[in-house]
Amino acid sequence: ILERLAKSEDPSIRYIYMRELLGKGEDDPEVKSTRQAIVTSPNVTTMLAPRDSKGVFPWHAYSKWRGAFWTLLQLVDLGYPPGDKSLLPLMEQNYAWLLDSDRLKRIPQINGRYRRCALQEASVVLSAIKLDLMDDRIHRLVELLLKWQWPDGGWNCDKKPAASHSSFYESWLPLRAIYAYAQPYGGHHVGRAVELAAELFLSRKLFKRKEDGTVMDKTFTQLSFPPYWHYNILTGLQVMGEIGRLGDRRCKDALDWLASKQLPDGGFAAEAKYYQVTDRDVSGVSPVKWGPVSSVKANDYLSVRVLGVLKKAERL
Repeated sequence: ILERLAKSEDPSIRYIYMRELLGKGEDDPEVKSTRQAIVTSPNVTTMLAPRDSKGVFPWHAYSKWRGAFWTLLQLVDLGYPPGDKSLLPLMEQNYAWLLDSDRLKRIPQINGRYRRCALQEASVVLSAIKLDLMDDRIHRLVELLLKWQWPDGGWNCDKKPAASHSSFYESWLPLRAIYAYAQPYGGHHVGRAVELAAELFLSRKLFKRKEDGTVMDKTFTQLSFPPYWHYNILTGLQVMGEIGRLGDRRCKDALDWLASKQLPDGGFAAEAKYYQVTDRDVSGVSPVKWGPVSSVKANDYLSVRVLGVLKKAERL
């Protein structure tokens, strides 16, 4: 599996392999050239091809999974190099949507808790930071995220008054975003928000109920690529790795489970798929097919990420 990943035709896979499995730094010449090759790779070229003369897509920013919002988030996870100003028009599409004053007035507060799909603001913050497309508007988005954070550390868009716990689905991307924001901008209140959000996941061992230790949701045990907004054990462990909490003893059960999914060839299978490749104008369209979906065949996009987590956790 390692030899296959090292020689992959996709520079994104090779880049993640060199960074996460070989431990090479960003200054390494081979890492630099491989990362730059992501810009003109077939997958990225296909994703960005629908841009018009103004550099924007002809559909809404949140159009699943081809809009500006999802495309920029996907570029982040592919390792796209920062500083490409040609992506700014796509970021402007996101800001125009999320910071619309009328839209912000409609965010409901029910029983003292804001009900908001916070992954939307969070993902734009994350994309802006990771792709180096930042301006002062990310501060406004982070202010909103902190305002909407629930007492248990996460976020939830459930409008039922009885909803009392945060949603893992709505909280893992905000945790990534506010941690990324805290690095250049700091602030005690941001650091505190990161700790609260991390505890939401760690207190449940990333996938188990506090009450009886059973799996919270069976979809948490279904690996996929791309996950988009869906949460699973791998995304949880990746976030813990990003925020420096992978060594927490409460990650052990999730790491054990992840390691147990390794196939005979050393890779890992994508058992769930949340997209379709089609010319029809429907929701959930991906311009790219992201490898095989099977319980017995390895998906290299997924495998390189799982192995990277296991390497960081000293499980390889």
